[in-house]
Amino acid sequence: MKKIVIYTANFCPFCVKAKSLLSKKKIKFSEINIANNENLREKMSAMANGARSVPQIFADNIHIGDCDKIYKLDQENKLDKLLGLE
Repeated sequence: MKKIVIYTANFCPFCVKAKSLLSKKKIKFSEINIANNENLREKMSAMANGARSVPQIFADNIHIGDCDKIYKLDQENKLDKLLGLE
């Protein structure tokens, strides 16, 4: 299985929704809360092709996307492969 990392912030409903989908799929993930840490936000943004919003999800350091993107990939039956479930 791939190493999944999700960058989040406090009080973020999209972060909660993204983590819920990953948990539903029984995916273990590491969470990095970037609230009040501009250095972590800059690191995330650099890895996410400039995206600064949270959440941002990565599989083996490859950017998958934000909450909307992972739900769209799931609907298209493409998310499991990206997460290493297939």
